[in-house]
Amino acid sequence: MTRAAKQFRVFYVEEPVFGDADFLERYTDPSGVEVCIPHITQGLGAAESQVRTAAMLEALVRQEGLKRYALWVYTPMELPVTAGLDPALTIYDCMDELAGFRHAPPELRQREQRLFRQADLVFTGGHRLWEAKRLQHPHAYPFPSSVEVEHFAQARMAQDDPHDQAEIPHPRLGFYGVLDERFGSPLVSEVARSHPEWSIVLLGPVVKVSREELPQESNVYYLGQKSYAELPVYLSHWDAAIMPFARNEATEFISPTKTPEFLAAGVPVVSTAIRDVVRPYGDLDLLRVADEASAFGQAVQELLDEAGSPAALERQARADAFLSGLSWDRTWADMRARMHEALRRRQDATGEILEGAADD
Repeated sequence: MTRAAKQFRVFYVEEPVFGDADFLERYTDPSGVEVCIPHITQGLGAAESQVRTAAMLEALVRQEGLKRYALWVYTPMELPVTAGLDPALTIYDCMDELAGFRHAPPELRQREQRLFRQADLVFTGGHRLWEAKRLQHPHAYPFPSSVEVEHFAQARMAQDDPHDQAEIPHPRLGFYGVLDERFGSPLVSEVARSHPEWSIVLLGPVVKVSREELPQESNVYYLGQKSYAELPVYLSHWDAAIMPFARNEATEFISPTKTPEFLAAGVPVVSTAIRDVVRPYGDLDLLRVADEASAFGQAVQELLDEAGSPAALERQARADAFLSGLSWDRTWADMRARMHEALRRRQDATGEILEGAADD
């Protein structure tokens, strides 16, 4: 959306905040994205809260004089808040198979089917997810995670270790991301027990699982959530990055954004066999793939042993070459091209003049 904001007005609607009154908080991010935060009176049911949010969005459209605009939807659960809108184009940006997550609402699949009928385009966050969604919509396109190479390449420069990480012994294996049912806690626990000489650093919030369900070993360190800006400095002091995802319904369709980010940071990576990691990264030998704890630990040890070797440098060179073809600018350009194709299809079908309809 920061890329889209260079060409269009972008209103990004956050999740609601519940308090003492109804109002729409607004501010403009330095990127140009206009952030809208609905404040809703607490104590209301979900349906009534969404009705009030919908009224705020309808008022926003009227006040801003938006005649032709694109509606970009990330979750079918919020479809009711868009009920009063009349977009020229609807895009469903499907980043995950949300119905496979723990505590997924039972009505999610039904609302997704409604969204499929409404949407002109479906973008998926990876190829495995695209394989499933293309069967449900004729205009589905895969957009795997890209990366801001320059941002994460800062990890290759010498810098001070963050204070909360500085005393943790090396070798360090690091992971950042949401710690939920997708995180392979049994795998990490077994690796930690088998290799007490390693330190495992975990950055990120704990969501939908209790701390008791996560690894409890003394060489596993929880440092909490860090900002996007802080990640490179933490990465710069890791000896390897790990992606120990569980193999379950919640991870079948994921395409981890951290894969190209870890590689851009110049940190060797070991992952479980997530489909969108194996293809292309594993197939290109840009990282190691292992599922069982013993094999996972062996893969980590091999990467630690070859640090700084010609083989490690050659793998990183190939990773850098691969990443040179990725950018969020290119992703947005490809998405915008698909949007214009969809506008032309609607023009052909209705006779309306819709060119440029996504300008707001």
